[in-house]
Amino acid sequence: MPDTIQVEIPAALRPQVNDQEHVAVEGATVGDLLNTMKADYPEFGKKLFNDAGELNRFVNIYVNDEDIRFLDNLDTAVTSTDQVAVVPAIAGG
Repeated sequence: MPDTIQVEIPAALRPQVNDQEHVAVEGATVGDLLNTMKADYPEFGKKLFNDAGELNRFVNIYVNDEDIRFLDNLDTAVTSTDQVAVVPAIAGG
């Protein structure tokens, strides 16, 4: 049975998840977590994924402060002791 993970949601995306700071999601990988969240919160899913079903390039996902792009990307394994955070990229100049 997959672990329940607390996924940290940034303030800018909280309206899409009923203003929750953390969302409890079951899954064994980051992809599992995000796909469940996409199903449970469709508007949040639209912010995370593009029309091709790929993670938007302006959305960063961290597991224990490590960018999943440098781990196993969406296949990165997670357990209940991991900290998972969704962090939108910030642009400016």
